[in-house]
Amino acid sequence: MNQEMNGVDTDSYQENGYEKIDYVFKVVVIGDSAVGKSQLLSRFTKNEFCFDSKSTIGVEFQTRTVTIKGKVIKAQIWDTAGQERYRAVTSAYYRGALGAMLVYDITKRPSFDHVARWVEELRAHADNSIVITLIGNKADLVDLRAVPTEDAIEFAEEQGLFFSETSALSGDNVDTAFFRLLEEIHGVISKKNLECVNGKSNGGDVQALKGSKIDVISGAELEISEMKKLSACSC
Repeated sequence: MNQEMNGVDTDSYQENGYEKIDYVFKVVVIGDSAVGKSQLLSRFTKNEFCFDSKSTIGVEFQTRTVTIKGKVIKAQIWDTAGQERYRAVTSAYYRGALGAMLVYDITKRPSFDHVARWVEELRAHADNSIVITLIGNKADLVDLRAVPTEDAIEFAEEQGLFFSETSALSGDNVDTAFFRLLEEIHGVISKKNLECVNGKSNGGDVQALKGSKIDVISGAELEISEMKKLSACSC
């Protein structure tokens, strides 16, 4: 069973021919219901789009292993329902998250109006160094746009968020948005590791970040593990 490492650098690991994983980054995907969170996750991890997708029930996560700046990174991306009746799961959901994708639907103004509330909740539950990307999804529906790009850019700048518009349907900007988020997380973790090293070399009582070695399923770049997948969509 894989162990969540929350982005902590591990020792070099090579056993039974399995690929070494340098980091595991937990990323949460949040936002109102029906904005396309599960579709973004499916597009990034499996390059799939489910046309008969239904709202996520409960919590699930999927993973994708990528290489960033010479490091092998397993992105563990968590998806949960956006409906109010499922908000009770969020305390555990945010725990250990290094990054967050806050998603709204560019064709539904209320989903953007609720973004401020999601940011407030995220900052109340997550670590203060969490990297947040604001995502305007369904950018392919140009004729139905209800949220001007300028409004989202202004909000992102005010809140110190990264911003991108994506289309889970076509795949436009999905990989770019996820990779940018993972690169920023890598930068934060690298800085923390450097501070720990400098603290030790200066005689400071700075505790070094430690991670647990993990077992990697042979030949499986994409896996769903540890939590029962409760999505109504089989995609």
